[in-house]
Amino acid sequence: MGRLLPGVADEFCLVRNPGDMAEPDPLLDEALDWIVRLKAGEPTTADVEAFQRWRSQSGAHEEASKTAARIWRNAGIAAKELAAKELAAETSVVEIRRDRQASPGSFLSRRAVLGGGVALAAAASLAYAVIDPPLGLWPSLQELSADYRTAKGERRKIDVASDVSVELNTQTSLALRPVQNDTEVELISGEASVAAVRPPSRPLVMLAAGGRITAARADFNARCLDGVVSVTCLDGIVDIGQAGKTARVRKGEQVSYSSAGIEPLLAVDVGQVAAWQNGLLIFRDKTLRDVVDEVNRYRPGKIIITNAEIKRRLVNGTFQIDKLDNFVPQVQQLFGARATSLPGGVVLLS
Repeated sequence: MGRLLPGVADEFCLVRNPGDMAEPDPLLDEALDWIVRLKAGEPTTADVEAFQRWRSQSGAHEEASKTAARIWRNAGIAAKELAAKELAAETSVVEIRRDRQASPGSFLSRRAVLGGGVALAAAASLAYAVIDPPLGLWPSLQELSADYRTAKGERRKIDVASDVSVELNTQTSLALRPVQNDTEVELISGEASVAAVRPPSRPLVMLAAGGRITAARADFNARCLDGVVSVTCLDGIVDIGQAGKTARVRKGEQVSYSSAGIEPLLAVDVGQVAAWQNGLLIFRDKTLRDVVDEVNRYRPGKIIITNAEIKRRLVNGTFQIDKLDNFVPQVQQLFGARATSLPGGVVLLS
């Protein structure tokens, strides 16, 4: 089972307003369930529309929504995402509501502050929100239209062609792009391990975030998250092309690129990078914040650290993906933290 090697443990303290400590009621529980589903789960557009209908049932439902939003705000959730979305720092409530001047379900307006004055993105219409969902609240239209897609915690192996196999990691979307006499693949989001056995004259081409990954006889791991692509060569040679620049990646090397360009090559432990294929997550000198971000890709719900100091603690450990329910108790024990559970598998750590 996993091991953590922490630094000095921190004392836990979760501060809530007195009004948030009142006895729970069923309506508030339902409101929290809805917010958790939209924020931390894998909701569909139907879920969003259903919440609109739920909230508009009565003034009590509306008030429960606001109270649930205040609980999340006071917990200090999702720090620094406001700046990324260029929203006003004074945004103060979660609002996912029907535009009463429009036809039912045609528009979606939402604003959120979930801790520390941090906001969810606002969108003018439901159509825009489906194409570009804020903070990954639900799969984008592009992800939903992928030829292959894995759910949270799911892995799946497919044969793109007789000479190309792809294993999809958790929450990964892959599309097939027919070209003349061949098929390119596009990694829309997520992570995939690719094995290609092709002649040099007809290499595999994988598209990802505006770049091209080309390989003939090679095994490689490709990861595309939040517009950043990392490619690790597990065997053979892989060529990268992006924005007019190129890089050649050999076994044991990794290169990353984004809209800012291609970064320098790095030497990496290929066993650590590909450990997910064996059901493991391996961390070496990673901050707890980075570790939690990775664990959240596999674990139902979401773990949120509400203390800045504990986020910086270093972690060394190996964890079994199918036993990540043990992760929170381990952090509690080894970092002196406490956990507060919310509906939908959300856990607040500090």
